[in-house]
Amino acid sequence: MHVTLVPYLAAPDELKTKPTQHSVKELLSIGIQPDVLVCRVDRHLPEEMRRKISLFCNVEESAVIPARTADTIYDVPLRLAAEDLDGLLLSMLNLPRGKRDLSRWQTIVDRMRKPVRRTRIGIVGKYVNLVDSYKSLNEALLHAGIANDAKVELVFIDSEKLEEEAYVEELFQVDGILVPGGFGKRGIEGMIKAIEFARGHKIPYFGICLGLQTAVIEFARNACHLERANSSEFVQDPPYKVIYKMRELLGVDAMGGTMRLGKYPCQLKPGSHAWKAYGADTVWERHRHRYEVNQDYVQILEQNGMLVTGRSPDRIFVEMIEVPDHPWFVACQFHPELKSKPFAPHPLFIAFIKASLEYQARRNANEEAATVLEPAEPTEAHAGE
Repeated sequence: MHVTLVPYLAAPDELKTKPTQHSVKELLSIGIQPDVLVCRVDRHLPEEMRRKISLFCNVEESAVIPARTADTIYDVPLRLAAEDLDGLLLSMLNLPRGKRDLSRWQTIVDRMRKPVRRTRIGIVGKYVNLVDSYKSLNEALLHAGIANDAKVELVFIDSEKLEEEAYVEELFQVDGILVPGGFGKRGIEGMIKAIEFARGHKIPYFGICLGLQTAVIEFARNACHLERANSSEFVQDPPYKVIYKMRELLGVDAMGGTMRLGKYPCQLKPGSHAWKAYGADTVWERHRHRYEVNQDYVQILEQNGMLVTGRSPDRIFVEMIEVPDHPWFVACQFHPELKSKPFAPHPLFIAFIKASLEYQARRNANEEAATVLEPAEPTEAHAGE
C-alpha cells in the first residue's frame, strides 16, 4: 500500500498525476509493485483521474483510494472506510469480512466538530514557535476535551516574553495554565512568573516534568520565602537548591544515557486531586528527567501549603505535588501525555480540563454578577442633582 501525492495546480486549475506516476516508477525500479495507492489530495479526485492513475501505475481502479485532507486527523478512518479501503485489504488478504463499526470514531469527530462547551488553555513553554514540539501534549489536551464534551483551544505563550514584559494579555484570557517539560535555563523565569500568576489568581494549573520543578521553585521563593531558590540545572550553586541532579548522577557530567527513563510506579496520597482523578492508590507512568525535588525541603514546602501527593514506592522520588487551598494546582514529574489515547484520555488531563471549565463558569458568573451590581446611569431628571 503506497501513499502518494496528487497535487493541485491553481494556474491550469487541475490535479496532476505525474508525481504519483514517478513515485510508482521508482518503486518498480527496485522490484516493488504497489497493490493499493492511497492518493493524498486536497479536493475531490474525479473518476477519470482515478482511471488514469490506475492505467499508468498498473493498479486496479478500485485500489486507487483518495485520501482527502480532513479538518481533523480523527476523521481519516471514517473517510478511508467510506472508500472501502478496509474491505479492499480484507479481500486482498483473503480474510473474512466482519461487521464494520466505527461509531466510536464518529462520536469523537462529532464531539470535536460540535462541542457543547469551549475552554482556552495557555501552554507556557520555550518551544512554542514550533507547535509540533508539544504534539503529544496537544493531542492529550484534545482527548480530554472530547471526554468533557468541550473544544480545547490552545494558546501558546512564549515563556521568554514573560521574562521581558509584565503579564501578557493572553494569561488573563485563559481558563487553565500548563507548563510542559523541557531542558535548560532559557525561559525558566517566565514559566515561574506564569505559575505565580496561576497560583495567585486561582487559575487551574498543570505542571509536567519541568512544570513540576518550576512550580516547586516558585512556591519556595514566594510562599516559603526562600529567596533565590532554584535548581542546580539553572544555577550552579543556588542558596536553596530545591531541585537538584538525581543522587545517582552526582559527579556524572555525561549527558548520554543518564536520564531516568521508562515506566515507574507512583503511590498516590488518598483524597488528593491526583488520587481522585486516577481512582487508584498506585499508578505507573513514563519518565524522562535527570533532576528531582530535593527532599530536604519537603517539610518546609508542606508547612507552607504545598503537599507531596505522589511518591515512588521506595520514597526516594517526589512524583507529584499539589496546593490544597487552590481549586486545582497539580504537577507531576512524569509525562502523562505519552499514555493518552482518543478512546482513553489520560485521567489527569480529563481532571485538568474539567477544572478549567469550572473556573470558566465561576468567572463568567462573577462577571455577570458584577454587571448586575453596577450602578445605573443617572436619569435626565437627576442628572443635575
